[in-house]
Amino acid sequence: MKMRKQLSRLLFFTAFSVLVWSCNQSEPTPKGDYVAGVFVINEGNFSQNNGTISYFTREQTTAEADVFSKVNGSTLKGGVQGYAAIGEHGVILVDNFTAGMDKVEFVNSNTFQHLGTIGSPDIENPREVVLAGTKAYVSCWGNIAGNNYSQGYIAVIDLNTKKVNKKINISGGPENLVFAGGKLFAGTVSYGGGKTLTVIDAATETIVKSITLDAAATPIGLDANGKLWVGAGLKALRVDPGSYAVETTLTIGSDASKSAGNFAFTTDLRSIIFTLSYFDANFDPKGETYKFGIGDSQINLATPLIKRVFSGLSIDPSQGLIYAGVTPSYAQAGYAVRYRSDGSLVDSIKVNVAPTGFFFK
Repeated sequence: MKMRKQLSRLLFFTAFSVLVWSCNQSEPTPKGDYVAGVFVINEGNFSQNNGTISYFTREQTTAEADVFSKVNGSTLKGGVQGYAAIGEHGVILVDNFTAGMDKVEFVNSNTFQHLGTIGSPDIENPREVVLAGTKAYVSCWGNIAGNNYSQGYIAVIDLNTKKVNKKINISGGPENLVFAGGKLFAGTVSYGGGKTLTVIDAATETIVKSITLDAAATPIGLDANGKLWVGAGLKALRVDPGSYAVETTLTIGSDASKSAGNFAFTTDLRSIIFTLSYFDANFDPKGETYKFGIGDSQINLATPLIKRVFSGLSIDPSQGLIYAGVTPSYAQAGYAVRYRSDGSLVDSIKVNVAPTGFFFK
């Protein structure tokens, strides 16, 4: 009996020790110089193939102008259209001025070390990328010789093998992407002629719905109530992501010479900011930045949030600051300008040529 009690105690303390050890274990801390911070997508001057990705931590006021070149000793050799990361997977979209030279570059997201490349013909004119699980979805215009946008597609990439597993055909210049609820919502560009919001089932990788709108579709994201918002010309639409019914239409003014773009959700997903822009007689971009709530019955254009237009616009989900890209010209470095949620200026950080987007980590 005594031996049984000792054995029971031994088994108990052994099991207890294993439990305590397991509870004290945690995921290893990622190692690298780029574990957390802000990545700026600098499109560059397209004819010069000088796109880059800049980086700075949220506490810094200076940026590393070209992270990929610093780490790998070579440039990306093209205009940078997008960057996204999940886990240690980082994906960069590179659009080269020379036909047949476009590509997707893979990097370790924490170190930015180059890991692989997919080139043409699998990737032609890449536009935007979203990551989900072990897959990357890249919108591509395809071959647009003669300004023909009928050969567009979504490239489905396996992040582990770094290969394109499938192309899902979408004509009209597929562009902006939103992944939500196991579905990929794909929009189009206005000069591509497409006016369709395409819905793709991620499990089957097939198109399950095509929604025709009055103008090119720009999916923005899901709001706090789980509703999908879509820009369509001078309109903002609230769409039920299940039934695909358009529930609300908000008009963004009536001046056809202006364009609404750079839509971004606030951190609480209850408001959307956007730019309303036009070109003056010298073809310089002009305009302002506005904000509306998802429950608003109309969009107020009388009072801009910021009296300035930007080449890129996003909101840091961790701090709520507005990040705006400023492009003085395509021959000089641009700036990442930070604003508070009320539109008041925080600071500006010099980055590289033509900042058009941001990725927060």
